[in-house]
Amino acid sequence: MLIKKKTGIEIPSSEITPHSIYLNRRNFMKGAAAAAAGSLLAACAPGSNDPAATSTAVSPTIAPPTAAASQTTGGAAAALPPRPEADELGDPLNSFEEITNYNNYYEFTLDKEEVAQAAADYPTSPWQIEVGGLVQNPGVYDLDALRGFDQEERIYRLRCVEAWSMVIPWLGFPLAKLLNEVEPTADAKFVRFETINDPDNMPGQRSAWFEWPYVEGLRLDEAMHDLTLLATGLYGETLLPQNGAPVRLVVPWKYGFKSIKSIVRIDLAADMPRSLWMAAAANEYGFYANVNPDVDHPRWSQGSERRIGERGRRRTLMFNGYEEQVAHLYDGMDLRVNF
Repeated sequence: MLIKKKTGIEIPSSEITPHSIYLNRRNFMKGAAAAAAGSLLAACAPGSNDPAATSTAVSPTIAPPTAAASQTTGGAAAALPPRPEADELGDPLNSFEEITNYNNYYEFTLDKEEVAQAAADYPTSPWQIEVGGLVQNPGVYDLDALRGFDQEERIYRLRCVEAWSMVIPWLGFPLAKLLNEVEPTADAKFVRFETINDPDNMPGQRSAWFEWPYVEGLRLDEAMHDLTLLATGLYGETLLPQNGAPVRLVVPWKYGFKSIKSIVRIDLAADMPRSLWMAAAANEYGFYANVNPDVDHPRWSQGSERRIGERGRRRTLMFNGYEEQVAHLYDGMDLRVNF
């Protein structure tokens, strides 16, 4: 069943990145691309390590969904309801092509221009997610089971740690629904996520740059927040491999590297997980990774961002604009220390 759920934080249609702009992302990648190969790369880096770079128009490489597009959920094709053209702040959606071509997925390649091509043939079915750890009802969920949860379309802003952003219409369901089903024990304080480990088919995982597989984590209350989504699609279509198919995490108030792709394992734990980026550079990528314009990355400012498809820069919002919904989770915390 597909649900168009009102969350109170709907992004205005005018802010969603236009489908045509999304489709035009490839030339943007060419114009802004090529991070230095010898330096440590960020989890969702733009085409350039220069956050002052601006976007340019590009030609489409992937056809967008048509107006009649549908999403298969629970074994049946459900027609999408009319989609707003922007988020709740009035920002227009990014285009389908931008979202599906401008992306980091280091398991395949460090080149954001080539990730769609590199991941294109990766098999994402059959698939299973094993859920365990400190839970009462551990289980294994295949794709049918995941799609059995009511699917909702959520239009969220995505803010990369390297100061670019998008507005994306995701399809999925709140992670809390899955966690409630497995019933975390009283000792569970954190949720650990792990992506697939497949170096034979993911050439990036043969690299010694990182500790594979990709691991991320959330505090349990963050994971249970209604905004935290397990995404199975975008723009009303099933996720493509380069976007983390068949299921990925989306945590819209955090930097994009927290939204781990192609999840195969979820564990409830008593202790804070050590993520891939914490292992790689703990002084640059903290556990919380909340979007915070007042706390700069050691190598660049976080005060502003480039919206893909736009020229110039815009001011970055605290918690990526979701402050009213999530600030209470961090009452009493020093967000400069717990970055």
